[in-house]
This record gives sequence, structure tokens and C-alpha cells, in this order.
Amino acid sequence: MAATLWIDVEDLFEYARANSRPSGIQRLAFEIEQILQQRNDDRGLVRFVRHDPIGRSLRIIPWSDVADLFRGLTTEPSPLPAMAGGIRPHSPVRQFFREWTHRLPPMLRIQATAVMLSQVEAFKAWRNLLLLLGRYGLESAGRITGWWRRTHLDRPGFGTEEVLGSFADLVRANDVLLVLGSPWSHPNYGDLVQAQRERHGLRFALLVYDLIPLRRPEWCDRGLVRLFRAWFDGVLPIADHLFAISSATAVDVEQYAREHGVALPGPVIPIPIGTGFGADAPAATAPMTGRLPPPGSYALIVSTIEARKNHLLLFRVWRRLLEELPREQVPTLVFAGRIGWLVDDLMHQIANTDNLNGKLLVLQSPTDTELAALYRGCLFTLFPSFFEGWGLPVTESLAFGKPCLISDRTSLPEAGGNLARSFDPDDFYDAYAAILKTIEDPAGLAAWEAEVRRQFKPVPWSVTVDALLSGLGDPLAISDDTSVHPPAVS
Repeated sequence: MAATLWIDVEDLFEYARANSRPSGIQRLAFEIEQILQQRNDDRGLVRFVRHDPIGRSLRIIPWSDVADLFRGLTTEPSPLPAMAGGIRPHSPVRQFFREWTHRLPPMLRIQATAVMLSQVEAFKAWRNLLLLLGRYGLESAGRITGWWRRTHLDRPGFGTEEVLGSFADLVRANDVLLVLGSPWSHPNYGDLVQAQRERHGLRFALLVYDLIPLRRPEWCDRGLVRLFRAWFDGVLPIADHLFAISSATAVDVEQYAREHGVALPGPVIPIPIGTGFGADAPAATAPMTGRLPPPGSYALIVSTIEARKNHLLLFRVWRRLLEELPREQVPTLVFAGRIGWLVDDLMHQIANTDNLNGKLLVLQSPTDTELAALYRGCLFTLFPSFFEGWGLPVTESLAFGKPCLISDRTSLPEAGGNLARSFDPDDFYDAYAAILKTIEDPAGLAAWEAEVRRQFKPVPWSVTVDALLSGLGDPLAISDDTSVHPPAVS
């Protein structure tokens, strides 16, 4: 008898509350989920669950909820323009405050300024909190209304459960609860999973992206380090199947388990990672949008702008290039991604230099159509990260036929293979030499691009799914007993 895969997607909905574009985790998880859904839509063997806010239980949602949310994250126009640079004059209010405080004694002036700045930050925090509370209140009202209709009006069709069924009624022993995303913000996720294992006999399967908060906490927000450690220490001992997105991550997980005395159910299985945007990739004729640079005029890094990704190294390299080469010979450097954490100093440096006098462009939260256009129009891409679980931007670059200069660390050599060229991300001179050589040799760059287009072999996401299912023991295969669940509603 075939088992059912219950895929926990709560983290996608949590992520979407605070972010307008998906990161690599959400992209990778969605590609796997999409193929699993397409293959099994008429069999009812792949279902999607969220967390019941009351109690340690799960509730079924339709695939359409997942697909609509993800596509909204990738296609809705960004409200953010390219980041403006330069040092701007103070606003009239700020100028008035400066003039007022200047009349105070020096010690009072310092304290008054500190109070004012803290109040501004507090106001921003309260504003963001109220916006989130308002959004959460609307969602909660919808859930309460649905519950009241189901329990008091007794009219089928009002709530999700009447259409999709109850998780508790449909789950069976030996089914698999599969986690493909990033649920570490849940305060007691291990307890939630363990309750399902004990109550229903579920197997628990986990895909691990990286252990950066544990191995390199200096590149993470302190709150994330605490959350991730509590989450991972809670789920690692109860996992029945462990997968990783690279051999480097698999080694990290096994080493962490040894260091902490955790007995794993077996080897951590690295799975091949698919290439590109998948079935819903933007068309090859996707138009350029108004905020993108002209094709052939820029080098590109696609990534959240955070300390670990090492954008600072590229800023320094481009600063030196502009000092030593004619301006017209230096391509514009494009940072494409949302602004993350531990980069306040870098963003100030960018602004204070007027974006390197126009030679550095920060494109916040690009859509997938914009990303595709950026890849197609760039001269080459860069990925100087200190630590990665895989490196989707590297394989995306190669899939678009674009050469990629990468860091020689962790999983990036796996992602780039013999078609990417590497440098030491800790060595400014090594990075500078590699980038300078690429810029000064247009013929060599053209030959490298031709080699990428000729030799790169994309990995279909179906191969990723096949490897995952094989590691689970092919739970969706139907044996002599051909009974299956009722079809899921999508």
C-alpha cells in the first residue's frame, strides 16, 4: 500500500508575512513540491499541511494556496526602486532638531540626540508591529469565522476541512511528514513533530540546507542563532530520514551529530539540486523593465545582501578597478536582492560614494522576470560567499549560459563544477586578480561563455524529486494493494 507524503508548508506562509520575495530555500522547496503535486494530483498521495494554532496538530490546505502564495512572491512588481545613493541634506525637521540641540550644553546635547534617535527607531518598530498585528488579525478573523460556520451552521463547503478532510482522520501509520523548508521560527517544532509521530505513527523526513547559524554564527543575527540551535537540537534526534542539499552540508550534519552524541537513523543523503526556475520560468522574451541596466554593461551578483555573502569584497574590488582602469572599461556592478543583516556599514559606504559614482546598482527584491533579464544581460556573475549550503545563483548563472566567478569555499565548488572559476574570498588580491583578468580579456570571457553554453547540463527538478523519493524508500509506489487516498483538492 502506498504511503502519503504530508508536506509541512507553514514556514512559507510565515516567511511571506515579512518578505516580498522568496529566498533560495523557498524556491527550492517549491520546485520539489510542485513536481510531487503534478505527479500525484489524481492519487491523493501528496498533501500539504499547516499548523493548527490551537494545540499540537496539523490541518490540510489545498495546493492552490501554496502555489498562489509563491507565485505572488515571484511575480508581483516590487515597490522598491533601485537604491538611491549620495549624501542627502537633512530634512527640515532634522535640521530644526540639530539647531535646537546645538543650543544645549555639550553633555545634554549628546543625551538629547541619543533620546531622539532611540525614539525614531522605537516609532519604526511600533509601526511595523502594528502593521503585522493588523495583518495577523485579519487572518485570525477569517479562521474564527470559518470555524464558527463549520461548527454552528453545519453547512458543508464553508471550511477547508469539509472539502479536504481532517488530517487526523486521513493520516496513517508509516505515512511521511516531510519538511522541505525552514520551520525553525516555531518555538517548539520538535514537540509538534514528536506528537505526530507518537499519535499517528508518522515517519519524519527532513531536508537540511546548511548549518551556518551553528558553524558560523558570526554571520547571523543573534536571534536566528538561538532559534536555529533550539530547532535543530529538537528535530535532529527524532528524524527518521535526513537529506541535504549538498555533500558539504551532509558532512556538516553528520559531524554535528557526532559532536553532540546524536545517533542518526543512517547516512545523511545529499540529493542533486535542480537547475533554474522550473516549470514556471519566465519566457525567453521577457521584457527588460525600467530599472534594469542595459544588457552587456554589468556584472551581477544575485543574493540577499548580508555579511556572509561577502558583497563588501566586491565593493572594495570595484573601488580599486575604478581607480586603476578607465571608467568606461569597468562594468557596472549590480547587487540584485533584498537587504539583509549585518551590512549597515556596507550600505552606508555605498550611499556615501554615490553608489561608486553610479558604477554600483542595488536592485532590491527583483521579480523572477527581472532576474531572468538580469542573467541574460550580464557579462558574467559573481558569488564570493564565505559559506553556502549549495549555491542556486551559481547554477542559475550557468543555466543561462553565463560564466560565474565563485568563492572556493564549502559547497560552491560542487555547484560550479569545472565551468566556474574560483578565488579565495578572504584574499582581496586573489579576488581582484581573477575579476580584473575577466574584465581585461573580452575574447577569453567570450570563449568561457561559449564553453558554458556548450558543456553545462541542467539538472531537471524531477531528478531531485526522484532522489528524495528513493531515499524515503519510494513511499508513493503502489504495491499489490492498489488502494489509495481520495484525490486531494488542488
